[in-house]
Amino acid sequence: MLSTVFLIASIVVASQAAPSNDFRYPTNGRIVGGVVSDIKDFPYQVSLQDGSRHFCGGSIISKKWILSAAHCMEQMTASRLKVRVGSSFHKSDGKVVKVVKIVSHPSYNKRTIDYDYALVELAEELEFNTSVQSVDLPAQNEELVAGANCVVSGWGNTQSSLESNAQLRSVVVPVISREDCAKDYDGFNPITDRMVCAGFRTGGKDACQGDSGGPFVHNKVLVGVVSWGKGCADKNYPGVYSNVANVRDWIKKVSSV
Repeated sequence: MLSTVFLIASIVVASQAAPSNDFRYPTNGRIVGGVVSDIKDFPYQVSLQDGSRHFCGGSIISKKWILSAAHCMEQMTASRLKVRVGSSFHKSDGKVVKVVKIVSHPSYNKRTIDYDYALVELAEELEFNTSVQSVDLPAQNEELVAGANCVVSGWGNTQSSLESNAQLRSVVVPVISREDCAKDYDGFNPITDRMVCAGFRTGGKDACQGDSGGPFVHNKVLVGVVSWGKGCADKNYPGVYSNVANVRDWIKKVSSV
């Protein structure tokens, strides 16, 4: 995960500096400990861009809507935001689509990073193909079982000079119970019902800066949004994802999805 409270995207949008502590906020990170991946295996993955610069990830949930993280949208406007779809590379290929609306969750708290969700409405409907597809959403309040393996993908920090983040990368990490995660982050940041934690106790595999807002998927269902964590792939500090099932009704209310 990001190595400075990386709001896996940068709690303050990639263009801003991360906090001086070791919390990960959004900047421009990458998947740590993962493998190079093809967009056809993750056709719901998108790159959020400010101008031509990738700063966060997102997931296609319909032909008109993208789900991402609220912390990615701080100081961002619809007129500046663009979305690249259908490409394994955040700088080329696929199609770049304009945005008409950004809707961050009304309860988003940038201090605790609670309710870290944002919906992005596209200016035009996407044409679905093998590289552009929507991802399924969970039912309201559907819970993940500890130990369930989930895949997270993105163009974030890899923490390795030998591993480029130019092409999409992905990694599989197991869910950690909310109780255990709360103990890990005791005194650091509260773990709420709007959060899902995942990672290995030994560290080494995680999302990181630049992955914020991106998909966290279990059995082809979007169960989480890359949100925050202490460092990236640090031992005993799992990644924290926004729990999609907890706000399924809100997503439907805003987007009709």
